[in-house]
Amino acid sequence: MTAVRQPARLRYQIVTITVTRTLINTAYRLVYPFLPTIARGLGVDLEAVALAITARSSLGLLGPAFGVIADRRGRRAGMLIGLGAVIAALLLMTLLPVYGALFGGMLLLGAGKIVFDTSMQAYVGDRVDYRRRGLAIGLTELAWSAAYLVGIPLAGWLIARSGWNAAFPWLAALLVGCSVLLARLVSGGRGSGGQPPALLEAIRDLLTHRSALAALSVSLLITFANELVSIVFGVWLENAFSLQIAALGAASMVIGVAELGGEGLVIGVVDRLGKRRAVAMGAGASILSALALPALGSSVEGSLLGLFLFYLTFEATLVTSIALMTEIAPERRATLLAGNVAFVSFGRMLGAPLGTALFAGGIGVNAAAAALAYLLALGVVILFVRQE
Repeated sequence: MTAVRQPARLRYQIVTITVTRTLINTAYRLVYPFLPTIARGLGVDLEAVALAITARSSLGLLGPAFGVIADRRGRRAGMLIGLGAVIAALLLMTLLPVYGALFGGMLLLGAGKIVFDTSMQAYVGDRVDYRRRGLAIGLTELAWSAAYLVGIPLAGWLIARSGWNAAFPWLAALLVGCSVLLARLVSGGRGSGGQPPALLEAIRDLLTHRSALAALSVSLLITFANELVSIVFGVWLENAFSLQIAALGAASMVIGVAELGGEGLVIGVVDRLGKRRAVAMGAGASILSALALPALGSSVEGSLLGLFLFYLTFEATLVTSIALMTEIAPERRATLLAGNVAFVSFGRMLGAPLGTALFAGGIGVNAAAAALAYLLALGVVILFVRQE
């Protein structure tokens, strides 16, 4: 009887985790399409808001330190601590609609997301067999596309009517409810048991593990490539086609559909195809999609198609790399996943200011730089990442 109940319980846990991550990702991502709106609402320039995004991304460099929370306090505690930080950030930006509060709130939001995501991925890695882990990770990553499909358009509707921070109190209230559900559904034990290794020792082990370091480098490169376009696509669409706030929110749904397609590919084929091969194929497809973006960008429809392809290939590649990473160094699973957060965040930290600067030359410059980064990632996969 227990054997029947446990898979059902795991399904409920994954559904709750996915809903919770959708709300967190909505809060995290809404700054991108509404970057000009937020800047105007605060009375600051675009570079000031981009600086806050860069600072938020830089927190990921501390990912391994955040990963210790899940190892020492348990996966459930890590998820709840991360949720608490996100809720506090949203309330701060709601109650104090000034640039300083935005800057501090984004830092707190970024820290909470790192703690939650690291704890959640380690929890899934602990409890799902590797042969099915692509499916499980893909299901939890549906939250990334759902944020753009559902969360961002609703946030745009609220922002258009009540101001740049109008979505934050609603997100905070919903996340409080998710916290209660997770506290009841998720067990709090560690996956491997025993005292986790010292942080510096675990980091040293990973940095001398060839495949682990190579996989982390791939995460950095593909996220850097994505950020070069993500940081400017809202400005690009607004400047080139005069899209208004609600239209930008609707355009975000195209990206959400693309990411949903990428996650669907992971769910459907990656476990059978092989994680390493799928990452290499995704990087190759991402090169082509980046090069196609400016060629398609002469009309609204073409631009949206280009963004669809760009995000479809990126999402499939990134999610597959996470599934691959859960078993590259299983004895250091939480630390490696936290290290992945650090490398992903470093990629975003590098991509945000560079993407803003490159945009002076047009979207084609950003797309070409992204294609080059994807090419480097493909080389690293082929040469240095070994099959699980």
